[in-house]
Amino acid sequence: MPLRVELVSPERIVYEGEAELVIARTTDGEIGFQPDHVPFVGNLVPSVVRIALSGGGVQHIAVHSGFVEVSDNHVALLSDVAELAENIDADRARNALDRARETLAGDSENEEAADAMKRAEVRLLASEAN
Repeated sequence: MPLRVELVSPERIVYEGEAELVIARTTDGEIGFQPDHVPFVGNLVPSVVRIALSGGGVQHIAVHSGFVEVSDNHVALLSDVAELAENIDADRARNALDRARETLAGDSENEEAADAMKRAEVRLLASEAN
């Protein structure tokens, strides 16, 4: 029996489908979920979630924060911001990364720029994996 996977943001359902494996990064490290995984709840950190699809292939999704809950072969990923790799504008992400680096070069303590840099890096990782 495959996993039922839902990735939801406040605006919409970002992804919904079946999978053989879901790999996500939490505050405790990277973790993979397969069918019949024990119940689990964790905090997501900015990273690329990888979903090995039941029909073959892998779906990459940039996730910027949130939670993951696993129970009864259902993986629910709840994220403030999430983007499918194929929907990411890589040029825009590169520009955002450059701007964040410039800001940090002048003010290494700028948390907003550090967060922007991490978001851009995750978006680029997801888009390049696609």
